[in-house]
Amino acid sequence: MLIMVTVTAQTVRTALVRALSEDQVFDDQAERICYSYDATRLEALPDVVVFPQTPEQVQQVVAIAIDTGTPLVPRGAGTGFVGGAVPVKGGIVLSLERMNRIIEIDPHNLVAVVEPGVVTGDLHKAVEAMGLFYPPDPSSAATCTIGGNAACGATGPRSVKYGGTRDYVLGLDAVLPTGEMVHTPSKAVKRVVGIDLARLLVGTEGTLGIITGLTLRLLPKPATVRTMLASFTRVTDAARAVSGTIAAGWLPRACEFMDHRCLELIRAHGAVTIPDAAGALLILETDGTAEESARVAAAISEVCREVGALEVRTAESTEEAAAIWAARKALSQAMYEVAPGKINEDIVVPRSALPELVAQVDELAMQSGLAIVCFGHAGEGNLHVNIMADLADPSIRQTAEVVVQSLFDTVVRLKGSVSGEHGIGLTKARYLPTEVSAEGLQVMARVKAAMDPHGIMNPGKILL
Repeated sequence: MLIMVTVTAQTVRTALVRALSEDQVFDDQAERICYSYDATRLEALPDVVVFPQTPEQVQQVVAIAIDTGTPLVPRGAGTGFVGGAVPVKGGIVLSLERMNRIIEIDPHNLVAVVEPGVVTGDLHKAVEAMGLFYPPDPSSAATCTIGGNAACGATGPRSVKYGGTRDYVLGLDAVLPTGEMVHTPSKAVKRVVGIDLARLLVGTEGTLGIITGLTLRLLPKPATVRTMLASFTRVTDAARAVSGTIAAGWLPRACEFMDHRCLELIRAHGAVTIPDAAGALLILETDGTAEESARVAAAISEVCREVGALEVRTAESTEEAAAIWAARKALSQAMYEVAPGKINEDIVVPRSALPELVAQVDELAMQSGLAIVCFGHAGEGNLHVNIMADLADPSIRQTAEVVVQSLFDTVVRLKGSVSGEHGIGLTKARYLPTEVSAEGLQVMARVKAAMDPHGIMNPGKILL
């Protein structure tokens, strides 16, 4: 519970300026508005925004938050979809965007050492220029940050083969809600030394500490990448192709699903040519040596045809492959052409349950009368179910919330999870008991209380 201390926002600002500098502390209306929201479009004004440049400055901000009982919200680039960076209790937004150095890229040990504000896409370019590869690739890679990826446990299309952010964090530095600094900077690929503090902090959305540095595992860059587009008449056929591919022992680098509503948006913008009869698409990628990539691509193409693919075609150039991915990554914004509001859920089920899941989503759309646009990382059973509606209308919002609960009930019944990569944050906190038992919630609450005894760190997120 947040410990309330009677202080004014001006008192907090004065203390912050004394600890940092004038050009690192802002409380004007315009700056506060810029840091009041994330990709959910939910808003809450902070009292002040700070831009530390060193771990020691982060530590000083935490000390001031403790002394004054002020809520403290760590922030990366604000690209999250669950309201994790929205300062619902006001207080201090601590932006890590100025801590944006790539400190080291070590090709001998396949390691990168970075600050949390490094943009993910910038890291991709830097390591690939050296013949290396950092696989995690969220759709917002051009703007999201490594620290935010770690805080939210972000993944991306390539995680079906390579895993997500948490699989590449070898160590990290962080400032805890008590003001203590912890360091786990090992470059070793194996480490079993008590409680793994890095693993503990990854995915906790800034509720247990502020990440100030990361040591990341790299891989050699694959020699070739082959991109394919497979079209199907029905969404269930595409889902069967996904589970059939994995069951046959073939592991694509990426396996992205798009339903018939996605196809309507893609056709409207003319970005990619799609057969008229297509009702679902898969983007499939293989990588490795030229021989290996071609062999796996041929096998996956055969699986797709066996379940009724209308067409399986391979991109003939890097430009064509880029156009395919651009169409996929543009969907999040294009969907606002369907309706002015969006509830974006990132549920995940076992791959074998994908056909039943997509059928259930279609059923929910018909029953509710709401447009539901579905796409995502089908190779992991992770789909983004987007309920499109005018959420300003109370009756429509109520209907949408009933659909969300029904969707989550279905996912848990199928042995899945209500969040595959976005986290819980603000928007999913009330649904957490759908998946987590009362005993599990109590354990989480005890961990939070032990790590954050003053109740200052990102209050109102995950645990209500």
